[in-house]
Amino acid sequence: EYKLALLQCYGRYLQQFISVNLDDVMDDVDHFKSTFFPNGIGDKKAVLTFHALQARNVCIYQMVCSRDRNLQNPESLQTCLNVLTSLRLTMQVALPQENLCWLIYNGTIHIYTICRHLMMMGQSAKVLEYLLWASICMESSLPLLSVHYLTWRATLYTAVSQCYFDCQAGIHGEIFARRGLIKIDELKQLEDISSSLEHTETEKIFREATLKMSVMIFKRAVYESRRKSNGFRHKSKVNPRKALSWPRTTTERLLLEMFDGAAAQFLAILEALSSSSRKLLPPHPPVPDETEIRDVTSELFSAGLEILSGNSLKKQPPFYFENIFVITAGEKGVSGDAAVKFVKLAFSYEEWDVFYSALEFVDSFLQTQDDPKWKKAEMELKLLTLMQPLVFPGKFERSFSITDDTSKEASTLQGSEKTQKIRSECCSQLLKPEDPLYNLMILATTVSSYVSTSEQNVHPDKEILVDVVMCLWQKCKTELQQIQMSGSDCLEYIHKHQAYQWVHILWIMNEIIEKSYIADMNIMFAEITLCLAAILENVADS
Repeated sequence: EYKLALLQCYGRYLQQFISVNLDDVMDDVDHFKSTFFPNGIGDKKAVLTFHALQARNVCIYQMVCSRDRNLQNPESLQTCLNVLTSLRLTMQVALPQENLCWLIYNGTIHIYTICRHLMMMGQSAKVLEYLLWASICMESSLPLLSVHYLTWRATLYTAVSQCYFDCQAGIHGEIFARRGLIKIDELKQLEDISSSLEHTETEKIFREATLKMSVMIFKRAVYESRRKSNGFRHKSKVNPRKALSWPRTTTERLLLEMFDGAAAQFLAILEALSSSSRKLLPPHPPVPDETEIRDVTSELFSAGLEILSGNSLKKQPPFYFENIFVITAGEKGVSGDAAVKFVKLAFSYEEWDVFYSALEFVDSFLQTQDDPKWKKAEMELKLLTLMQPLVFPGKFERSFSITDDTSKEASTLQGSEKTQKIRSECCSQLLKPEDPLYNLMILATTVSSYVSTSEQNVHPDKEILVDVVMCLWQKCKTELQQIQMSGSDCLEYIHKHQAYQWVHILWIMNEIIEKSYIADMNIMFAEITLCLAAILENVADS
């Protein structure tokens, strides 16, 4: 549909101005204006032209996403950057015209959407200038300075600050957030003079906007304030089940000073622990390896666990970031999304005691929910519990049994009767706790059952599926390559070394890759498929 709209609608309309490549006139603002607005910006056709130029960029971006969502091709990334440049140029020309404020507003949304996508792909340094431009546009258009648009303006401010943090320039992220607070306060003073909205509504808007900025300030301040106190050393980790009431630590005192209500405090904790450079796997302690940073991280997790254990979870939808959720300063409840995020962060930081304690609260909440969204979250957290003994063997025992559920889920696997029989026989041999392959087989069969269901909306996120497959491959790779190199003696080798289970896990890995459509997300998946093909060829020749 986007391709059709581009070629037969917007592109066809713009051909009346230029017959060559439209991108050729995007480098110079004067050339751009003379080409598309020969009669000036005030011409009747100008509005249609602005709309066509902006919509053309949206179509181009959507077409890139449809063929290369992860932007693995350098050309895809460059096309996205070209789209951002074109959007900025179009907005620059339209900005002086107040009657085109709708185009400026829509342009900021398009820029934000594309920039957030590129930020998740690790391209924050390349999109920072465009997010800054979008923020300044909201401030430069008089109609967009009203309270009605403050929530969106604060969202853009937060995106800019986050971009700075991603670029390891946290001090600039904090400075920009403080600048945002000043802008919000200026608007509040004007609004107090003459308010056009209900007082309670405007108060809510200002609280949420202020909260977003405060969270970004806290994100850096909670660590830097401790670094400055080089003589201070936190004596030991706080046990939230035994400690007295708040504030128990320096971090909790800062939380109480800056935020009103458990929901706002929990949001600040999540953002302080989140980093674009931190992935779910492999889990690792804070970097850099400084005692003060480790202390702050532990205090953040202890505070988060205390809030989670003392508050009921709420089914709130996500807000403007994947890691920031709808909350209002002063609320007591913690959103279910935020709680799930907290558990995943505890896993990532190797905070195993917090991970399993928080998992108890979150799992109780998820068990009572019927929405596919929560079923998906339940699956993802279960996969983490299954991976934990693999990435850190012997560290912790699982806090709840998953064997029965796994057996039930495995029964939903699709395939021929013969295939099911082979799997059943393999599992009956393997699913014994004393067997070294026990945890590997449980993880493999569980994730396979998850991706075999026809309900796509409950499949775990592809990022987690990639992590699971890579974890399995790293644990099995050496043994499988030995089988592969056995050549024409493959069957004899498999029988001699009881290696059937390794091949079975390899087969399951390939099924997961196929059914979850993640083959193009990691080049090593090709190695997995080639390994299976080589082993099967060797078996056929044996």
